[in-house]
Amino acid sequence: MGPTDVVAPDERLSWGKTVGLGAQHVVAMFGATFVFPLIMGLNPQLAIMMSGIATICFLLIVNGKVPSYLGTSASFVGGVVAIGLQIKASNPKANAAVIAPSVTGAILVAGVVLALVGVAVHYVGSAVVHKVLPPVVTGAVVMLIGFNLAPVVATIYWPQDQWIALIVMVAVIAMSVGLRGFIGRIAIFLGLILGYVLSWLFDRGFGQITSYNAAAGKVDTHWRVDWTKVTCTPGTKLADGSACPSWLGFPPHTDAATGVVGWHLPSFNITFILLVLPAVIALIAENTGHVKAVAEMTGADLDPMMGRAIAADGVGTVIATSIGGSPTTTYAENIGVMAATRVYSTAAYFVAAGVAILFGFSPKFGALVSATPGGVLGGITVVLYGMIGLLGAKIWKENNVDFGNPLNLVPVAAGIIIAIGNTSLVFTKDFTLSGIALGTIVTIGAYHLARALATPDLRARADGAVIAVGNVAVENTPGGEESAPLYRDEDIPAEHHLKP
Repeated sequence: MGPTDVVAPDERLSWGKTVGLGAQHVVAMFGATFVFPLIMGLNPQLAIMMSGIATICFLLIVNGKVPSYLGTSASFVGGVVAIGLQIKASNPKANAAVIAPSVTGAILVAGVVLALVGVAVHYVGSAVVHKVLPPVVTGAVVMLIGFNLAPVVATIYWPQDQWIALIVMVAVIAMSVGLRGFIGRIAIFLGLILGYVLSWLFDRGFGQITSYNAAAGKVDTHWRVDWTKVTCTPGTKLADGSACPSWLGFPPHTDAATGVVGWHLPSFNITFILLVLPAVIALIAENTGHVKAVAEMTGADLDPMMGRAIAADGVGTVIATSIGGSPTTTYAENIGVMAATRVYSTAAYFVAAGVAILFGFSPKFGALVSATPGGVLGGITVVLYGMIGLLGAKIWKENNVDFGNPLNLVPVAAGIIIAIGNTSLVFTKDFTLSGIALGTIVTIGAYHLARALATPDLRARADGAVIAVGNVAVENTPGGEESAPLYRDEDIPAEHHLKP
């Protein structure tokens, strides 16, 4: 393979090289794919396994024409946090295992909605989606999803170990801009490893820490890294009543008594469903951008695949959450790997999916991931949540949204503040809209109301923009939770740059 050669989606290198590329794709998606299940209170082992299965389903639905990996989506984190807060308000003793079925049930419905949107786009075209969700609205929803999560960092993760959180935050920022190529794109993964090791060293050097313990739900004295379930003998009974995980086997079954989260059947509640539905808007924008990015790199016309890709993402989420897994989305990190290697072979993604499924058959691996210290997550989430919010501004900038036009400015301003301030609208004692859900409804509803009332010149000034994907491709679109910039202009050949 020469320096200017490319490998098309329907081609492949030798199986040895294909396996190596598949492993590279696994590393690219790895950090975010198990960080977000931890944040959402779901099982990371199951999330890794189902990401592989969802990826295979995605590739089959798009006929292998849109090479992508489906990792865990970050767009649902805000809704999931809100679900947990509402459940704990009525049941203060509720643990992650009690909350998980409501979370996966709500996300499953969102996956169905996303799949239906994909079907509509496939048969009707994307113009309908852009009319309902113009860039000013899409950017606002993405922004409010990210910024609504600021209190989660401030009250849950950062206080668990502020110094580790600070070190990890600085390290992620430095690595994401200072490291080149593929290494820079996995800055979150590298930051997580660094924080994990530092936490272990702090335990050895400074002893136990007295801080907020998310597992106990209170301030106590504890080790930063608890490897009880990693070092125990498989099958033995632990102090919390659960069994020590084995090296090989299926993920555990969710057990409310011991607080173990694993596979389970989802439960459904209309209030919780409304809390996560705004994420669908972010995923539509994300999938649209990723398909356009892949099309630009491969030189193929993938517009006919747009609806299939959106629907396939929804189907992947439905499959994963139907047994308690995490929501899925296409990953920008893996698109960056393709840009760097010029290998767009779908076969490499099938290999990556297979490797992920194999990881999912190790409960010990799941225990190791679940032991990630809270301070490490504090340093990572403070960057990731801010990135999600600022990606909303990126959508505005790339679509030249005119905020001198009150039609664009006033409606979305109200929705964003409602979401960030976690404002509530109480209908009954059992039904309340707040935060992201209320902010999204206000943003969309108020925009279209304002548009109906606006003068023709204001409407004309607001028309014409569609969601752009950047100079090269979408960088870190909001499901993802993407760990670092997708890639820089100099990382890829000039012929792959979009023309101005």
